[in-house]
Amino acid sequence: MSEANSSHATELTSQYIAQVTGDLERNTKEQERIGQEIEALQEQLHALQHDHTVLVNMQQALGSANPATEADTATAPSVPHQASAEPKQSKGKKAAATSAKKSASKKPAAKAPSVKASTAATKPTLVELIRGHLEQESDPRSAAEITTALTQAHPDRSVKTTVVRTTLEGLVAKSHAHRTKQGSSVFYTAAAASEPAAAEPQQEAVAG
Repeated sequence: MSEANSSHATELTSQYIAQVTGDLERNTKEQERIGQEIEALQEQLHALQHDHTVLVNMQQALGSANPATEADTATAPSVPHQASAEPKQSKGKKAAATSAKKSASKKPAAKAPSVKASTAATKPTLVELIRGHLEQESDPRSAAEITTALTQAHPDRSVKTTVVRTTLEGLVAKSHAHRTKQGSSVFYTAAAASEPAAAEPQQEAVAG
């Protein structure tokens, strides 16, 4: 009986070891998958934050330009009336002129951040690279194929398939790309919104 019990215990132990080993492998793979998804989301968040900074700088530059033009147009016609009507109002002219100068001096300061932002924006984001690649390719492309193409075109950037796949799904959600499934593989194509508009002038030229 003791031998049977010991053999039974060893079988249970081996089963537990196998189960724990399998659970550990699944846990490790799940950690890797979630880590890659977090990395992809962080890159998307970084791109959105960058776009947000550019838009805020543009808004500030445009917003500061409008009051200055309104101040210039408001003070311009009032200067002759003040000079012809009452000499005492010359102080008001000086105050208006100084306020106009102050508002004008703010223009370069407001435009400076937007210039810096535009120089920083010259480096395309991963979303722009993927969209540009899809628009150049007429055939559907998988995430792995797009990753390989972008890695060859931009060797200075580390492009991962998981990040590309997550970005592609984001483009599909925004209707900037289409997703097709062939068997177990998923392929992506650019949204063909601009193709009819580009084809119409060619038809008219042939007819003419």
